[in-house]
Amino acid sequence: MIVYVPCDSAALAVGADEVALALQAEADRRGLAIELRRNSSRGLFWLEPLVEVVTPAGRIAFGPVAEGDVTSLFDADWSASHPLHLGRPEDMPFLQKQERLTFARMGITRPLSLADYEAFEGFAGLRKALLVAPTEVVQQVLDSGLRGRGGAAFPAGIKWKTVAAAQATQKYIVCNADEGDSGTYSDRMTMEGDPFMLIEGMAIAAVATGATQGYVYIRSEYPHAVATMRRAIELATAAGFLGDKLLGSAHSFHLHVRMAAGSYVCGEETAMLESLEGKRGVVRAKPPLPALSGLFGKPTVINNVITLASVPIILARGAAFYRNYGVGRSHGTLPIQLAGNIKHGGLVEKAFGVTLRELMYDFGGGSASGRPIKAVQVGGPLGAYVPESQWDIPLDYEAYAAVGAVVGHGGIVVHDDRANMARLARYAMEFCAIESCGKCTPCRIGSTRGVEVIDRIRDGENRPQQVALLRDLCDTMVHGSLCAMGGMTPFPVLSALNHYPQDFGLPV
Repeated sequence: MIVYVPCDSAALAVGADEVALALQAEADRRGLAIELRRNSSRGLFWLEPLVEVVTPAGRIAFGPVAEGDVTSLFDADWSASHPLHLGRPEDMPFLQKQERLTFARMGITRPLSLADYEAFEGFAGLRKALLVAPTEVVQQVLDSGLRGRGGAAFPAGIKWKTVAAAQATQKYIVCNADEGDSGTYSDRMTMEGDPFMLIEGMAIAAVATGATQGYVYIRSEYPHAVATMRRAIELATAAGFLGDKLLGSAHSFHLHVRMAAGSYVCGEETAMLESLEGKRGVVRAKPPLPALSGLFGKPTVINNVITLASVPIILARGAAFYRNYGVGRSHGTLPIQLAGNIKHGGLVEKAFGVTLRELMYDFGGGSASGRPIKAVQVGGPLGAYVPESQWDIPLDYEAYAAVGAVVGHGGIVVHDDRANMARLARYAMEFCAIESCGKCTPCRIGSTRGVEVIDRIRDGENRPQQVALLRDLCDTMVHGSLCAMGGMTPFPVLSALNHYPQDFGLPV
């Protein structure tokens, strides 16, 4: 009998290791031979640990399984009579309604099994990339319409084309895995659950641009991701997918992991480069652009985890296949992370165009508290709070920008009607003040003064004048900050002020 227990850190946090040990011990006690496989997570976090057993009808899921449930599962012979029986995962509405391209293997394969990865189209994209000219690889990425999934939504192919055309003795591929946004975990899930996909995407980028060295910059708060990526790189190198002469070709690419210290601003690409070079993580003024003068002054492709992880399927199935998903100028799919006060928190991969209302109710099941949802923050701690009047806007970069919101990394944090939006606006300013690198005045001083101004508004001190001052301050931060740290902090502040004035003591 084959039994799957996830090794994703979200599953570990709720006892997956203990469940795995209990399963083996119970099988031994009964004299049953079982093969325990540690798979990635399917992303149904409210059901973790999600245990699956292989049957003639396919894999059958049970969850959430606690250590104390193990004996009863064996007693019931893993049948539908057990109260934790969920049936086949692929038949569950939460998964059925998704469009999983990047996360197609998630929950199915074992993270460090090259055989599992290759059995599900793994390295097909790299093999195709090695058969064509590097310019053709770049063109495929351009034609796919892939935009940076880290938040800025800059066309990935343009970065690649710029680096490919640059003349230099050394070029780099850098993966920004410094995932620090509230409510986001798709980068972590990818590195822990499907690390070879990220490796393949980076190797394709190297082939396309002529880079021979790469770095994955992972925050120290992700120890499981760090360990998994390091081991995956070792395995991929031994198998010829990394190192000298990739799969016998003329291309070489060496990949390394570097651990970040947990500074939020190092999610900004130039601050990350400073950190990678062993310096204090502060923002670089642009120009020069990292594509021309990046890591150690050399041409550098910098992409987010999900951006690079989206590349293998583009090369494997063609640009048109990927481009046909989505709406407007937002092509492909986005891994959306449901978090906060939500009944069914987890990973949803959908083509651009889905609405917040669909995500929160059709997938998320409404609030965990059962109370009405008041506000949804989209795009991390510096994303705007989206009121109910905007929940039917399609999830699309341009559509969200038109209402002063951002799609960002796809993190969605839900708040019910008990949330105090003035307090949350203050938190945004305070967060910026704490996390600012301090290099530019609008961010460093603006956020500090912003906290003080919001406090005066909440205390009822000269409210009309203080509101005008806050708006002016936000305008200065948006247009005067060197990077998005200060430039985006006003988004949650202004959205809270505009849509929930009553929480600031202002007339509706």
